[in-house]
Amino acid sequence: MNITSGEYNDIINEYRTRQLENEHLVAKRREEVYARIPRYKEMDEQIVSLSAERTRAMIRKDTDKANLLTEQLEDLQRDLKLLLTGAGYSINYLDPQYSCPYCKDTGFIEGVRCHCFKQAILDRVYEQSNIKEQLTDENFDMVRHDFQVGEAARDFEKALSKARNFADLFGKQYANICFTGPVGTGKTFLSNCIVNEALKKGYSCIYFSAPTLFNTISDYKFHNKSDKTENPLNTLYSCDLLVIDDLGTELSNSFSTSELLTLLNERFLAKKPIVLSTNLSLEDLCARYSDRVFSRLFSNFEICTLSGQDIRLYIKQMQNRK
Repeated sequence: MNITSGEYNDIINEYRTRQLENEHLVAKRREEVYARIPRYKEMDEQIVSLSAERTRAMIRKDTDKANLLTEQLEDLQRDLKLLLTGAGYSINYLDPQYSCPYCKDTGFIEGVRCHCFKQAILDRVYEQSNIKEQLTDENFDMVRHDFQVGEAARDFEKALSKARNFADLFGKQYANICFTGPVGTGKTFLSNCIVNEALKKGYSCIYFSAPTLFNTISDYKFHNKSDKTENPLNTLYSCDLLVIDDLGTELSNSFSTSELLTLLNERFLAKKPIVLSTNLSLEDLCARYSDRVFSRLFSNFEICTLSGQDIRLYIKQMQNRK
């Protein structure tokens, strides 16, 4: 994944800013607790003093003294937690609130880039991969079952079950999934639910609408709209999860078909999962793309077909009636 030195420094600065904000938050909360629970401050200061004394004992190799101080510290820390919760605070109120618990907002784990740093690079290389605002409202916790009835409801439940299973096994079992069906039946929503779970597990994700994907590839190949020293499109082949939304809405020509075939082949060989969504039926996909593309779509993807009304239009109509 290639970015300019300026972009890299921007990401580093974002991590530093995040760390400072976290430190300020913890300091502010600690002042609040000290003011409300004076005894907490006394015990906190006592812990600092005993910790220093234990360190000196360990340096002197005075094991008995170090063990005694360790027991005293454990008792004090237990009492501190009781004071905190007794005053109505959560037990982790004074703990740092990390955006990424894996690297603790440093961006690195033992000198290796954390998944969150890799995702930040992806978000720089491809602005389209940054869909975190959407994911706030589009995840499995937000699923509703009252928009469809009858066969449409059964189709949605089947697709939801397959999406959950795909997300649960992500990183453990290689698979690809394709959501097909009319506009507004939940295809993009289910795709975003999967992305949400993959990001939570620490995997890198790139999200594209089909037209933007092929325009991006075209721009790089024919117009050289990149200042990167290497081909940034390689990340399309190597990221942990690639999501292509609205397949079939891109300009249909030999270039897009060829690039789609290459993309599918590269990711299949690398066993890198793909999530597709399309408004086209299987028959339409067969008619639109070459036999080689359709064969790969049909044989390498779990096909989930949705039906029914446009949920977004239905919600809008309900809101207008209020």
